[in-house]
Amino acid sequence: MRTIEVVFAGEDGTRIDVYTALTAEITRSRAAALIEEGNVLIGGKPAAKNSRLKAGDTVTVTIPEPRSYEVTAENIPLEIVYEDDDLLVVNKPKGMVVHPAAGNESGTLVNALLYHCGASLSGIGGVLRPGIVHRIDKNTSGLLMVAKNDLAHQSLAKQIKEHSFTREYEAVVYGVFREKEGTVNAPIGRHPVKRKQMAVVPDGREAITHYRVLAENSGFSHVALRLETGRTHQIRVHMAYIGHPVAGDEVYGPHKVITALGGQCLHAKKVGFDHPRTGERMEFDSALPPYFHDFLKRCGLNGVV
Repeated sequence: MRTIEVVFAGEDGTRIDVYTALTAEITRSRAAALIEEGNVLIGGKPAAKNSRLKAGDTVTVTIPEPRSYEVTAENIPLEIVYEDDDLLVVNKPKGMVVHPAAGNESGTLVNALLYHCGASLSGIGGVLRPGIVHRIDKNTSGLLMVAKNDLAHQSLAKQIKEHSFTREYEAVVYGVFREKEGTVNAPIGRHPVKRKQMAVVPDGREAITHYRVLAENSGFSHVALRLETGRTHQIRVHMAYIGHPVAGDEVYGPHKVITALGGQCLHAKKVGFDHPRTGERMEFDSALPPYFHDFLKRCGLNGVV
């Protein structure tokens, strides 16, 4: 359970649901639910959903622990690129959610991993994220690391933090780049208004993405991208920020999205790391999936891969 208590110093008449969402960094609908459940107080008294604040009001927000539930092992086929006693590398298909959450409590990568690995997954991530060291979005395909024990989890997490863990992607983005290689160094944090989205914001966390153009035409570019940091939606946010949103991105792309792609044209192509037990440098490469090749062909970008 998390409790936040603040003295309101904003403009009189501010709606309590708006202020709660901003203060607790949650969605407006989640804030409304907390108010409905009596978890938001103004001056020690439960707030009504239409309450408005005045300067000096003490606002207390209590956020209960997420409900716990047992994740069920499911016999879902996995494309395992590598596996040993400490870790495995999975090639995740587009459309698969990594870990269970409200609305996606089955059919996830974690459900499949529990069936494949049984109890041999790192417990650091808790019941909902066993073994998950890093994640990729539902509609991003490609390579994902999974730790089978805490030693592996801690080692891989440390490598990510120290930027020695290699993560390379390929994407098709809108437009033609003026510079064919470059770096986007722009901090990323929660969007100030759209709380389910991320954005480049002055007080965000450091985020660095390196890009290189592989092929281009008048409308699209095929790019290779290397992450130096790993913020939520980093590539999608950075590409949109510099005016080259990822094709098919329903969140950060143009209003008229390419629905045939079923999500962003983004593939986690390579991972590299030092093995947690042996110290051996290991690197894995994933071939671009059919949906990606098909789109390259449609765009006339299949000359360079």
